[in-house]
Amino acid sequence: MTVPEITPEEQAELDKALYDVLNPLASALRSRETGAPANRMWDASPVEVALSVLAAWKVVDGEVKRLTERAAATAGSYGASYEQLGTVWGITRQGARKKWPDAVSRPAPATAGKSTLALFGGTAELVQSPSGAWDWTGRGADGVSRTDVDGAPYVTAEEAAAHAGAFLKEHALALDEQP
Repeated sequence: MTVPEITPEEQAELDKALYDVLNPLASALRSRETGAPANRMWDASPVEVALSVLAAWKVVDGEVKRLTERAAATAGSYGASYEQLGTVWGITRQGARKKWPDAVSRPAPATAGKSTLALFGGTAELVQSPSGAWDWTGRGADGVSRTDVDGAPYVTAEEAAAHAGAFLKEHALALDEQP
């Protein structure tokens, strides 16, 4: 994939959209800084107005960087490599790794993605998928089995363990039912 280029018409539309977003932000920033009403921003000296606009561009730049990081992380979570991220951004694989160090997850050791939980006379196995999400399967003390792999994946092992623990508690044998 090559770095995309935009047409002059697209550039003009983008400029207009950015200025439409920037002007109210610059006015609001200037108003907070000076105490003057936002609709009076343009009544200041040209230097003050230009500096207010520059300050607003700084805010926009920070937001673009934040959203860019989110887009890179999203692409990485779907399996994009640093080489692909770099190609799209017009930099090397190493440059992409440096720019977005956490965008592409490295495979964890096989043992890191599994653990067993024993509670209330039952057991559950927590399993981490290649995407990093966690699921569980369990067998309660009453013999009831459940696989939560088809449900929504859990973000952390702790979250999966909490759901598995609730299942195991629900399927524990009462004291009078135990052998």
